[in-house]
Parts: sequence; C-alpha cells; structure tokens
Amino acid sequence: MASLSAQRLLLGAAFIVAGELCFATMGVGIRIVSQELPNAMVVFGRNMIGLLILGPWLLRRGLTDLRTSVPGLHLLRAAAGVSAMYCFFYALAKMPLAEAMLLKLTAPVFMPLIAVLWLREQVTALLWVAVGIGFAGVVVILEPDLAAEGGAALAGVSPVALVGLAGGLLAALAKVTVRRLSRSEPAARIVFYFALIAGTISAAPLLWDWQTPSASALLWIAAIGGCATLGQLALTRGLSLAPASRMGAFGYSAVIFGAAYGWLLWDEPITWHVIGGSLLVAVGGLLAGHAKRPVPARRTPAAAAIRGAGGAGAG
Repeated sequence: MASLSAQRLLLGAAFIVAGELCFATMGVGIRIVSQELPNAMVVFGRNMIGLLILGPWLLRRGLTDLRTSVPGLHLLRAAAGVSAMYCFFYALAKMPLAEAMLLKLTAPVFMPLIAVLWLREQVTALLWVAVGIGFAGVVVILEPDLAAEGGAALAGVSPVALVGLAGGLLAALAKVTVRRLSRSEPAARIVFYFALIAGTISAAPLLWDWQTPSASALLWIAAIGGCATLGQLALTRGLSLAPASRMGAFGYSAVIFGAAYGWLLWDEPITWHVIGGSLLVAVGGLLAGHAKRPVPARRTPAAAAIRGAGGAGAG
C-alpha cells in the first residue's frame, strides 16, 4: 500500500509538472502572437479554441439541466476569469516570462483574504503567516522604490507588473467563486456557463479591436488554446491522484519553465529578485495549502479541474 501511494504521488507530480510545462509553453505562444495581434484577439482566440476542445466533453456530460438559481455567481466567475486572462496575457506579452508566470501564481495568496471577506471562512494563524510571506514575495518581485519621496507605496513599480498582479487577484476571485458555486452546481453546468459567458465577453472588444490574423497567427492561437486545455487536463489528473496540499510545490515549476524559455528564446536574465520572490511566494502558497480550512462539500476531480482553470486559461 505504501508503494502504491508513493507511485500515485509520483505520477500526480508528473502530471502537475507536465501541466505547468503546457502553461509555460502557452506563454511562449502568447508572447509571439502578441507581436502581431492585439490582446483582445488573443484572449478571444484562446476561449474559442478551448470551447471547441471542451465542446464534445460538455455534450457527453449532457446539458439538459441548465437551470441555475445562482446566475449572478456564474456571471461573476466568468467576468473575473476573463479579466484575469486579459491581465495575464498582457503581462506575458510585456514582461519577462518568469516574472509573469510568478505573478499568476500569486492567486493562492489572495484567496484566503477573499474567502474571509466573502465566504466568512475561518482563518488560522498559520494561514495569516502564509499570506504575509506570500505578500513579502510579491513586494520583492515588484521592486518598489521604498525611498521614493512621499513614501508612495507603488513608486518605481512597473505598471505592467501591477496588471499581472491584478490578474492574480482576479484569478483568486474566480477560484473562490467556483468554490462557492460547487456547493450547489454540478461541474458540467459550471463549465458550460463559463464557456458561454467568457466567449461572449471576450467577443465584445472585437467590435472595435478586430484584426484579421495571418495563417501563422491562427496556428499560434490554436497552439495556445491546445496548450491551455492540455495543461488543465493534466492538472486535473494530477489532483485526482494526490491531495492538492501535497502537489502544491510542483505548481511552481511553471516559473522554472518560464525562466528557461525566456533565457533560451529572448535572452532574459534570471535575477536574484525573481529567485527570492519566487521562493517567498512558493513558501506562502505551500503554507496556505497546508493550513487547515473548512472543506467545501463537493470536491470531485471535475470540480478540481474547474478550480484549476479558475482564471480560465490563465491556466
């Protein structure tokens, strides 16, 4: 039994790492295609490819019972998820890949705060320590000018980095909303409404920001959507094999892959503030995962898939 458990942990870790490699590869595609297409086109294309890939699964699950008593929560989840995607994709196009990937992974730092304010979840002392460490990592990544005149908190911080950080906050809101939805909504219904609302929201900006993509851009869009979907599936499989608290550390492999891609393809340096910030955010995220919190009633592998995609392709 011990050997079987160890095998499941190893296999789960392999799936998580493979998923994060897919997400980092998606980041490369976003960086490249964003040189030709505006952010709105990239987000819309990613959503459409994801819908085409997930469509058959949704149909097999059956969509006869689409009535919901919480339409507002579905709208909030989709709006937060798509907004996180806009922020994340923009950061990927403008920032070093390692930093952009790391800012996406700040979502676990924000989630306890949102859960306390909204869901009234109890927070342990360990969780507050985890949040503090995580935010210390965020400060290291953003590199604010602490000696700025007047003590302006955001002095010297790159506006692009703030957009990426906003993406982490919005992704956290989306994931907490899914936690709330999972109390009463089945997985297929949550996925369906996200796909429908996210596709509609991301299509709206094309009315004024449409640009006909080239053949190569279409291929990159397809690759972005494929990598995002494969990453979500791999993440789901990994979480079904082992507890999320045991797998959390492997999620930060996305930063390593992002740094490697950035160094190989764009000669981006790996700085000490990225390394230090990564370690602090990772420690904060891992402590948050191990801190005891109330467990939602529905924690199925399908629900885990939705939580993993709470930012929608942010992952």
